[in-house]
Amino acid sequence: MRAPAFVLGYHGCDRTVGEDILSGAKHLRASENDYDWLGSGIYFWENSAARALEWAEAAMANSISSARIRKPFVIGAIIDLGNCLDLLEAESIRIVGSAYERLVEAYAEAGAKPLENREVDGKPVIRHLDCAVINYAHLLRAEAGQKTFDSVRAAFFEGERLYPNAGFQRHTHIQICVRSHRSIIGYFRPLDLT
Repeated sequence: MRAPAFVLGYHGCDRTVGEDILSGAKHLRASENDYDWLGSGIYFWENSAARALEWAEAAMANSISSARIRKPFVIGAIIDLGNCLDLLEAESIRIVGSAYERLVEAYAEAGAKPLENREVDGKPVIRHLDCAVINYAHLLRAEAGQKTFDSVRAAFFEGERLYPNAGFQRHTHIQICVRSHRSIIGYFRPLDLT
């Protein structure tokens, strides 16, 4: 699913990491946690520098990141989604559903129990199953000789409702997982947050 345009993504991190990236000294590292919602890759908040900063502040306060954050910071990136597994469109949803079915079959053949997403306060936040399914979708494509996905994109509905019976939640966002540095055209400093 070739995405037609560039998007802006924002990444929350520690200021020293962000400044190193902006100086060209290094690139963001891919996350390889077994609970990452969209599988392995570099995570961005689409079009929301403020949400990336909120995450970095929460990560500092609650140690929710494997990378230590002492001074919350945000860097922006111009991203070419390329061949995108976009879970906002039907074909990508079909691919992920099929990957789930095949993964469950593989677990059954191995006599193992499938991974599960875990909830905290009634909300799925530790997404071992989702991570395994997305990574398995990538593996299946590679094994079939199909074009790999450069990125994964999905909407996440999070947080309390904005008002009683609302269809909107406080932390709803679109997350992008970039699987290769080739998809990052450049980094920039968001002016409204520094």
